[in-house]
Amino acid sequence: MKVRAYVLIVAVALVTMSFGTKEARPTVGTNPGDLAPRIESLGNESNFSFQNHSGRYTLLNFWAAYDAESRARNVQLWNEINKLSSDKVAMYSVSFDEKESIFTETVKADRLSNTKQFHEELGEKSELYGKFNLKKGLKNYLIDDKGVIIAENVTPDKLTEILNRI
Repeated sequence: MKVRAYVLIVAVALVTMSFGTKEARPTVGTNPGDLAPRIESLGNESNFSFQNHSGRYTLLNFWAAYDAESRARNVQLWNEINKLSSDKVAMYSVSFDEKESIFTETVKADRLSNTKQFHEELGEKSELYGKFNLKKGLKNYLIDDKGVIIAENVTPDKLTEILNRI
């Protein structure tokens, strides 16, 4: 009799928990599976949202001229996006160089003037830097059309692989 009571209690508990999971949504964070933190403005684009429901992915890349690795990755990713000429992904790059002149000259030197490059003038002190947890290093995020992060630290090869799967 006790075994039946325990089985019944467990079954009721499981059914009750399953009703609550229909409304479960990802939390905002910076790990794959999390909703990407919201960006209030990005250059001329205010109220920037990753949730576009168009099937188009967003590659959000953070870089700075003083960080050679992130700068090189920025150029490589832009070149890969152009080579693919894909309408599956839009790329936005944000520089954390505090001096706008350094940002402007770097974009010119890297031949990225016709791309979506944005400058965060507060650099590492900006809210954006903290929201995306960049204290451990500058990185990038691939975000789906629902605003969910599906990959971080994407390389050009990994980007091609992911885009070929979707």
